[in-house]
Amino acid sequence: MSRKLEGKVAIVTGSGRGIGRAVALKFASEGAIVVVNDLDQAPADEVVADIVQAGGKAVAFAGSVVEADFGTRIVKQTVDTFGALDIIVNNAGYTWDNVIQKMTDEQWDAVVDCHLKAPFMLLRAAQPYFREASKAEAEAGKEVFRKVVNISSVSGTQGNACQINYSAAKAGVIGMTKSLAKEWGRMKVNVNCVAFGAIETRLTQSTTEEMTVRVEGREIKVGVHPDRIAAAGRDTPLGRFGTAEEAAGAVYMLCIPESNYVNAQTIICGGGRGGF
Repeated sequence: MSRKLEGKVAIVTGSGRGIGRAVALKFASEGAIVVVNDLDQAPADEVVADIVQAGGKAVAFAGSVVEADFGTRIVKQTVDTFGALDIIVNNAGYTWDNVIQKMTDEQWDAVVDCHLKAPFMLLRAAQPYFREASKAEAEAGKEVFRKVVNISSVSGTQGNACQINYSAAKAGVIGMTKSLAKEWGRMKVNVNCVAFGAIETRLTQSTTEEMTVRVEGREIKVGVHPDRIAAAGRDTPLGRFGTAEEAAGAVYMLCIPESNYVNAQTIICGGGRGGF
């Protein structure tokens, strides 16, 4: 049986953990070569090891997506190493919540930079390669599609209390997706978006204690009280949180040949919750 992404080269940001990890593993299982990015080297290396052990091919690229030269560096290394770039998934991110009157400029800037500016910078860096590749393919009479999947959230489609920074950034991702799809359609690049609802990750794990993770030198609260998880489950038609693997499936659908005529769309992966 042929694999749908055989030989494709994919960059997946934030793929050392959670949904990004599941996306990387799914892509690799379908034949893609994956550039695994994470803020920290160790998680990226672990995902690469898992892919290689399963017979796939991947390399790690550690670093922060908000660094000014991140996009340029990861695109250059990818193309220099593998001679191609076919898929970009802008997945890296985290939440840093507060009500508006208590939200600092640092909180606003950090979340907007990570979720909105960083994808912009990576896609801007990829444009010259996409342009030249598509030009050469057109001259050769070939139609080759490439894929961009930006990650949004139901917080971006309908807002969420205490997440004005995150909601604004994720709404911006949807607008960026629609605009870039119009620019890049001529290059046969499908630009789409997946907006996630409640997905099981370390950021949403059930806990009654105060838990934090360290991101860019900051201690960020993670975890959700069991009562809130239960309430979210009741409000979701499918009755539960989604798994990282289910979330990865939504991204995968937008990267296979069957999606070649799907462009500028936002798919909500939320179990029936969180529509426009």
